Amino acid sequence: MDQVRIGVIGVGNMGGAHAAYLADGSIKSACLGALLEEDGERASALQQHFGDEVPVFTNETDFFHANVVDAVLIATPHYSHSRLAEQAFAAGLHVLCEKPAGVYTRQVREMNEAAQKSGRVYSLMYNQRTKPIYLKLKDLIQSGELGTIRRMNWIITDWYRSQSYYDSSSWRATWPGEGGGVLINQCPHQLDLWGWLIGMEPKRIRAFCSFGKYRDIEVEDEVTAYMEYESGATGVFITTTAEAPGTNRLEVTGTRGKAVIEGETLSFWQLRTPEPTFNASYKGGFGAPEHWKIDIPVAGAETGHQGITQNFVDAILHGVPLIAPGEEGIQGLTLSNAMHLSTWIDNWVELPLDEALYEQNLNERIRNSPGKTVTTNQTLDVRKSY
Repeated sequence: MDQVRIGVIGVGNMGGAHAAYLADGSIKSACLGALLEEDGERASALQQHFGDEVPVFTNETDFFHANVVDAVLIATPHYSHSRLAEQAFAAGLHVLCEKPAGVYTRQVREMNEAAQKSGRVYSLMYNQRTKPIYLKLKDLIQSGELGTIRRMNWIITDWYRSQSYYDSSSWRATWPGEGGGVLINQCPHQLDLWGWLIGMEPKRIRAFCSFGKYRDIEVEDEVTAYMEYESGATGVFITTTAEAPGTNRLEVTGTRGKAVIEGETLSFWQLRTPEPTFNASYKGGFGAPEHWKIDIPVAGAETGHQGITQNFVDAILHGVPLIAPGEEGIQGLTLSNAMHLSTWIDNWVELPLDEALYEQNLNERIRNSPGKTVTTNQTLDVRKSY
């Protein structure tokens, strides 16, 4: 194979953008092989646009058995990701999936198992991993420049969304439609980066989610979560869609200093003496380790969605390591699920997550979603909407 034919599944806003750069040849050694769009009117418009060059399907079975693609890029609503990915793996196709990997961890774990059995390349569209500023922070952490990590705080409140945004579609900000609010829709990238940067999973989480606090919605629009790690490190994650002006500040503190990303700037307060060493020897009462503030130079350009797609193609053709392996999608989703569950049961949530308890609580909210008729066959595993 010298060219990967990629089929885009779900050609809405995001899927349409992916299809466009594939069609114009922006990805080396790849082309747009086919489209799968359930909406008949949209499918007809796509067929008119692409003509005979790109087949457009409205039926999943026909798409997966047409033998016109080598890989798929899934850009459908959250609930359908796992089902479509598993069908693709069963058909011998490689899979690149939009974030989040899914809505609840069991379905994502089953995706991972299907990927492993298939032997196909599986990646997620975690394009924030291509940002040079996060790559540099990861280097500072993993190289030991910050010492042992003690605390991580992320205030990410620049997701402002008005009521008109939520009113624009009937599925937005509902348990049946999206499976959550700011955590599942706006924050998957930050929750992914959280574990990717420090390389640790918390042992327990206590979260306080507010559902419809500032907007007329049923899902969470404000979250404050506290995490504890086996090492003794702690973390605080704060987010909302109702704050203006918003803040995006990530702070990581270790025994050798503190790193902060804010306003596209990475600053490092480096201790001259590691804090534990200073504490063990200092006898002056009041005092603190000497430190210097360093503005860390960040080189390179963010490659974004196209960077992840190019990396996916290079992994298929040349075995290049993935930037965002699909199996890692469960990590950020575990944090999201645990934050929901902690609020629902009003208690700490220990990890590994109790998946059955989470699904029980989620299904209850799906069934009781206001203003929607949700029958028993519309719960978790059988959702099909594109």
